Amino acid sequence: MTPLEQEVYAYLNALGILFERHEHPPVVTVEEAERQWAGIEATHSKNLFLRNQKGDRHYLVIVMHSKRVDLRALAGQIGDGKLSFASSDRMMTHLGVTPGSVSPFGLINDHNHHVRVFIDRDLKSAARLSFHPNVNTVTVTISTADFERYLAARSNAVQYIHV
Repeated sequence: MTPLEQEVYAYLNALGILFERHEHPPVVTVEEAERQWAGIEATHSKNLFLRNQKGDRHYLVIVMHSKRVDLRALAGQIGDGKLSFASSDRMMTHLGVTPGSVSPFGLINDHNHHVRVFIDRDLKSAARLSFHPNVNTVTVTISTADFERYLAARSNAVQYIHV
């Protein structure tokens, strides 16, 4: 277990959030992850780390894993101009993760609450959600209610959107 992963579990434990841990080979894409999710009862997501054109605002967008995201339409909902994927340097700076490991659990490394979070409204109806614990060799599941408690504890701006 890596220190990045241990930090996530310590944070969840401090909040009294129960989780289940599932190890698997490294995955970078949703397609790779889908093969590893067999038997994991949860609604799975993909997590996009984006930036605005000026590079002064960063967004974590969490959507159902099966959905396609139109960045132009998303920019309109967010109320920003052109969006693009953030670099690996920006991921490390703001979330403390590398490509393939982007997760809302990276918000524990966003000490200034700089990253704005946008969540697919359809995820609210899920009983359980799954995310990487800042490493792409494990999937963690938590209840949706506990996920919302986690987000509230982080104090990042959070908004639900239609994707």
